[in-house]
Amino acid sequence: MNETTDKDFVEFVVKSIVDNPNDVEIERTVDEMGVLISLKINPADMGQIIGRQGSTAKSIRTLLRVIGAKNNARVNFKIIEPEGSERPQRPSSAATNNNVEDVVNDLKL
Repeated sequence: MNETTDKDFVEFVVKSIVDNPNDVEIERTVDEMGVLISLKINPADMGQIIGRQGSTAKSIRTLLRVIGAKNNARVNFKIIEPEGSERPQRPSSAATNNNVEDVVNDLKL
């Protein structure tokens, strides 16, 4: 497989999406499992690369699978989480399951 094909593709797409393209680092490794493209970006750009419910990252992975299939290789994509980053905690399901009376009372109508 042409090394530059998958790596250059990821670099082009990611740098087109993020606000800090100079902070983009891409590493390509090959082992018995296939090709692994590892991505390091500015922590401020994580949301843009992951997308809503992971849609952007899933799309990049899908396109890499297509590139890999054309070249008879398995290509995986990994986003390396920045050091010290914390994922925001989602509210527990109990906190979001309000009944109609509670919602109306909160509106103070």
